[in-house]
Amino acid sequence: MQHRTDVEAADALKDAHKRIISEIGKVIIGQDEVIKSVLISIFSNGHCLLVGVPGLAKTLLVQTVAQILDLDFSRIQFTPDLMPSDIIGSEILGEDRSFKFISGPVFANIILADEINRTPPKTQAALLEAMQEKAVTVAGVTHKLAQPFFVLATQNPIEQEGTYPLPEAQLDRFMFNVSLDYPSFKEELQIVKNTTSSSNIQVDKVLNAEEIIYFQHLVRNIPVPDNVLEYAVKLVSKTRPNGGTAPAEIKRLLNWGAGPRASQFLVLGAKCHAVISGKYSPDIEDVQAIAKPVLRHRIIRSYHAEAEGLSADDIIQKLL
Repeated sequence: MQHRTDVEAADALKDAHKRIISEIGKVIIGQDEVIKSVLISIFSNGHCLLVGVPGLAKTLLVQTVAQILDLDFSRIQFTPDLMPSDIIGSEILGEDRSFKFISGPVFANIILADEINRTPPKTQAALLEAMQEKAVTVAGVTHKLAQPFFVLATQNPIEQEGTYPLPEAQLDRFMFNVSLDYPSFKEELQIVKNTTSSSNIQVDKVLNAEEIIYFQHLVRNIPVPDNVLEYAVKLVSKTRPNGGTAPAEIKRLLNWGAGPRASQFLVLGAKCHAVISGKYSPDIEDVQAIAKPVLRHRIIRSYHAEAEGLSADDIIQKLL
């Protein structure tokens, strides 16, 4: 695996991506853009937030991806009474009168944080620390998490009663914010047909943990032309109403813009998008292709935008 040239490695990632998509397609009908975003964030070593109503196969998607990538999978159902120790683990007194650490469900490769906005900020923060540091600290001892480590959190956009919205600083830790939509009539027909029969669909493993880490390094090493870097940074700076580059229209529609992490994720995501599209270096189209999921949770609309019924996506579209 280590003796491939960069071009061969890029071709291998494109080929693996194609095989993963075809395996996922056995189980998940439609949701192509969502699947693409999840895979880009895994190969870019980022995390993903899925926003959609219940019943759109979010859990099934994550389980299927974990199976195909041969990774440990953990599902944490967030509830108002969940404690940080329920996620990261805790120390217990053993029979020999010494404390030993019992690891929590966060010690897996792929974590599904279901309904992350249902739990109080203290518990959310415990998971978000693990996402950032790739380690957890209990009683002064730091425990490293398994690599690769990927968090896919879900939120239900409808029910806001009894929820704790993620603060902006914590939302910023997610590379992508992906919106799930209802399936089309044709897709829903196929879903119902598949899920109401007794057939048991098996998926094949395509990659393992070592290969994923190898491809994550490859994505980091892809060269980026200066004009693409400048485009990504300019795009982000235009979202900042107090900055000098924001158009007058944007100053009116936004209260707050995206930070430097948005520029980093735009470039990383564009690199990965380029490779899976069969290119060896990203261009401006690759940045544009991932701009909405990178920026939509990092901009805060003004009263004017809300009064005019403009969504975050509408404003990003104006910038593009």
